[in-house]
Amino acid sequence: MKFGSVNNPGDIDFSLPDDHPDTAQLLSQYENVDVPSVFVGCAKWNPKDLNSLYPKGTGDKLKYYGQQFNSVELNATFYNTFDADQIADWHSRVPENFRFFPKVNRYISHLKWLNDIESAVDDYYDSIIHFKEKLGTIFLQLRGKFAPKYFNRVQNFVEYWPKELPLAIEFRHPDWFGDEDVAEDLYALLEEHKVANVITDTAGRRDLLHMRPTNNEVFIRYVGANHESDFTRLDDWVDRLEKWTNQGLGNIHFFVHQNKEEKSPELAAHFIKNMNDRLETDLKVPNIGGNGGNQGDLF
Repeated sequence: MKFGSVNNPGDIDFSLPDDHPDTAQLLSQYENVDVPSVFVGCAKWNPKDLNSLYPKGTGDKLKYYGQQFNSVELNATFYNTFDADQIADWHSRVPENFRFFPKVNRYISHLKWLNDIESAVDDYYDSIIHFKEKLGTIFLQLRGKFAPKYFNRVQNFVEYWPKELPLAIEFRHPDWFGDEDVAEDLYALLEEHKVANVITDTAGRRDLLHMRPTNNEVFIRYVGANHESDFTRLDDWVDRLEKWTNQGLGNIHFFVHQNKEEKSPELAAHFIKNMNDRLETDLKVPNIGGNGGNQGDLF
């Protein structure tokens, strides 16, 4: 079973929890903006998974994806390290305002468990730097068994990380947020180094909705349950992001997944339309499969 998936999504309370007590204070440190910077995308542009996005006969899938969305959460870099030519090719096929948000390679996060990874981080840096101005926030995803006993490894990692590259970290072990003392130490570390605290919204792990930003960016990984509630959950996020923007939030990075990915583009289009209406952003609403998307056939 995929991480966070459940067999009975209709039985889950999907309401978003209240904000962490320190969220408003953290966001108030930043100057309010009329319209936040917003990037919305899917986890990949693979037509096998996102078959609802592409009209028949679409040739260059990345080029078409880049015409519909302004970003992608790039999971490919988790599995492979790409040379400059490959990244330059991707870079050339998307518009100027497009951003790639690559995942840190699994050798660093899952095989080495953040231990003795300086040379591997250097190699990763030498690869992704070729995204140039189209490089968004890099995100590190830690194993579910990566517990707070490895706090020093997280500290060493963020201290070594190149400061010119924005970073977000997804913590999956429940004790990172369930233990108040651990959580406060973690928030302090992330704030000090201006690292974003990834918020993961998935059915089976409601404990990961810590609602505690640690810089002026929220990096949200939203996982739909292939259930009609997927839409109302997105509407709730628009409400919360509007609130946070009014409190000072300036950067929103929102990536839509599903347990079965093929309908993620429709969900993202729904979210983008509502964000445009409520936050006065001017994001393109993706044209799903050449027909604008149809919620009626989602479930």
